Amino acid sequence: MNGIDFRDLPAGNGSFSPLFLDYIAHSSTIQPFYNGHFRSEADWRRVIQSVLNRPLDRSTITQILSRQNKNFHCGVRTLANIDLLMNDNTLAVVTGQQVGLFTGPMYTIYKTLSTLKLVEALNKQFPDTTFIPVFWLEGEDHDYEEVNSVTLLNQANDVVRHVYNLPEKTVEKNLGAVGQLAFDESIETLFQSVGQSLLPTEFSGKVIELFRTAYQKGMTFNRAFVHLMNVLLEDSGLIFLDPHDTEIKKLLAPLFQRELAETPKFCQLVVDQSAEIEKQYHAQIKPKSLNLFYFHHGGRYLLEQRPDGYSLKGTRQHLTKEQIQTAVVETPDLFSPNVVLRPICQDWLLPTVAYVAGPSEVAYFGQLKTLYEEVGIPQPIIYPRASTTIIEEKVEKVLSRFSLEPLEFFRDVEIVKEKVTAQISDVNLDELFGGTLSSLEETLDGMQAGFQKIDPTLLGALDNSKRKIIGTVEGLREKAAAARKRQHEVSLRQLEKTANHIFPNGNFQERELNVLHFLNKYGMEFLRWLYGEINIEIFRHQIIKL
Repeated sequence: MNGIDFRDLPAGNGSFSPLFLDYIAHSSTIQPFYNGHFRSEADWRRVIQSVLNRPLDRSTITQILSRQNKNFHCGVRTLANIDLLMNDNTLAVVTGQQVGLFTGPMYTIYKTLSTLKLVEALNKQFPDTTFIPVFWLEGEDHDYEEVNSVTLLNQANDVVRHVYNLPEKTVEKNLGAVGQLAFDESIETLFQSVGQSLLPTEFSGKVIELFRTAYQKGMTFNRAFVHLMNVLLEDSGLIFLDPHDTEIKKLLAPLFQRELAETPKFCQLVVDQSAEIEKQYHAQIKPKSLNLFYFHHGGRYLLEQRPDGYSLKGTRQHLTKEQIQTAVVETPDLFSPNVVLRPICQDWLLPTVAYVAGPSEVAYFGQLKTLYEEVGIPQPIIYPRASTTIIEEKVEKVLSRFSLEPLEFFRDVEIVKEKVTAQISDVNLDELFGGTLSSLEETLDGMQAGFQKIDPTLLGALDNSKRKIIGTVEGLREKAAAARKRQHEVSLRQLEKTANHIFPNGNFQERELNVLHFLNKYGMEFLRWLYGEINIEIFRHQIIKL
C-alpha cells in the first residue's frame, strides 16, 4: 500500500494546511516562497553548491559539537561524523524537536529516522559531497507542559496520559529553558504509574530499565532525551546540538546584535513575505517586532522594545538600551531566538543543505525565505518527514473482520460504529422502518381526500395524528437501534479500542502515542524494523502493518 493522500486526511490543528499540501504536490503556486524543492534534482544541486560556497567557521562549531557529544556519551560514529564537518565538502541534514518526556510523541522518532534515511540517500545520490545528520535540541523553550507528559495505551487499551510534575514548581511559573530542568526522586512515581499501566510482556523489564536509566534523578530533560535516543538509535551517527551553550551563543552574537540594532527589520521582512502567502494561504507563524527572548532570574521572557529601552513580557522588569547592548556583547548566552529566528540561528551555525520538517514547519519555512536572503544564508531544502500510522496485528484483525479501512477511523468513529452495527445485525433497521414509514405516510396522505369531502375541519386533526404516529414509529426506531447496539456492545468496544490505537484522543497516532508503547510489546528491534519499513520518498501518510 502506497499510503493515504494527505488531502484525504482531516486537517487537525491545521497541520495538513493547503500550503503544506501544495508543497508536497510541488505546485507552482508555492515556488516563490521556498529556495528550491525536494522533488527537483536541479534545486538540490544548486542549494548544495550555494551552501558549499558559503564561508563558515567549521573549526569552532566542530570543537563545540565534539565537546557536547562527548559529554552526552555519544558513539564513535557520531564523533567521526563531527570530524567530517572540518571538510569543506561536508553538509548537514538537520532536524529538531522539543525534548519531550521519553522523546515525546512518535513524530519525533519519525523525524529522526527520516533524517537518517535522507542522509543515506543523499550520500548515494551525490557521492562527491558528504552528508551528516544533526538533531537540534529545542531545550530552550519555556513551555513546560509541552514536554512533561507521555501518552500510552494501558492493559485495557485505553489512552492514558502520564504526567511528571516538578513538586516544588508550578506549571504557571516561567521555568526557563526546560531542557535544563533536572528530574528529582518523584520521577520514580511516574515509572510506577507507567509500569502498572503497561501490558506486561517479555520485553517490559529490559525496556523499562532502559528508560529508567535515562530518566533518573539528577538527569535533565536534555541529557535524558539524548541518552535514550543514543541507545534507541545505537551507532546511527546522529549528532546532537544543544543551543543553550555559552560558546554557541558567542557564535550567534552577531545575529542577535543585528536583530537588536535593526528592529523591526527582520519582523517586517517576514510580515511582507507572510502577506504574499496570505493571498492564497494561511500564515503559520506571527513574527514579533523583536524575535528574541531573554533569560532573567531563571525564566525565559520575550524581549519587547520600549521608547526608553526594553521590557520583559509578563514582568515589570525594564532594561535600558545600554544594559541590553552590553549584555549581547558580553553575555550573549542570556539571549534566545524565538520560532522565527531559530531556523536562521541553526543555519548560521551549520552548513545546512536540508531541514527535515513536520507539516506545520514545512508551512512556516515559506514565511522565512526573504529573511534568509537578508542575512546571507542559503535557505535549505525543506524535506517533509515521514508520516505514519502503525497497525498492529490485533488491530488488523478487527479491521479485516468488519471490512474497515484505517481512513474511516480518521474521520468519525460513530459512523464506523453505525456501519458495523448494521453489518452484524440480523435485522436491517433501514429496511424495516423505511418501508413502514413510507406505507404509513402513503396511507395517511391517502385519507386526506376523504376527509376533505366528509368534513374539511378534520384535516388538522389528521395532520396532528400523522405527526404523532410518524414520531412514535421514529421513536421506536431509535429504541430498536439502541437495543441493537446493546446486543453488539462487545463488537462496539472492540471498535473503540481499535480507535484508541489508530486515532487516539481523536488525533493521529504519531502525535499522541510514545515509542514506549511499541518497544514494550515488540522489543528493542522495533526501531530497526521501523527504519526498514518507512519510505521517505512517497510523501503520503503511510499505513505500516506490524
